[in-house]
Amino acid sequence: MKWLALAAALLSAPAHAGPVRDTSVPMTVVTDVDLNRYAGLWYEIARFPIRFEKGCAGVTAEYGLLPNGKISVLNSCREGSLGGKLRTAEGKATLVAPGKLKVSFVSWLPFAAGDYWIIHLERDYSMAVVGTSGSKYGWVLSREPQLSDAKWARATAALKANGYDVDQIEMVEQAK
Repeated sequence: MKWLALAAALLSAPAHAGPVRDTSVPMTVVTDVDLNRYAGLWYEIARFPIRFEKGCAGVTAEYGLLPNGKISVLNSCREGSLGGKLRTAEGKATLVAPGKLKVSFVSWLPFAAGDYWIIHLERDYSMAVVGTSGSKYGWVLSREPQLSDAKWARATAALKANGYDVDQIEMVEQAK
């Protein structure tokens, strides 16, 4: 039932004080994504402030391919610090267009599905930048808990090119 509370928090309140992306800037997505290579564990390196992730450290997302063509999603975070209580949320994603997924953490509420657009992906699938068509969300993900300066520069360049205000991004504490 913890995931239900997490999903309810997501749906019930604004994520933050204001937009983090200028929606007049058209978003570009990576259209050549191999979901087999994309599947697996990702560390959340940075995010724009989100109420349901407030205080989360050690955040990860794990994606798996399901026999029915959908994608399983398991998000995890540690409350307050890397040693904090583990909190998880399970969901499912559907590929709706190249580079664009719809993710839902509440299967009985179909309107609760959110955009998950891959706006940058390293050729070796070591880092990804994900955003939404709206003005609220964006994440930098990595296969390792730390990101090199060069990859960080590419991530922020992708965010800026898609209208994001990178001054609002917050780093996520990860194990060294």
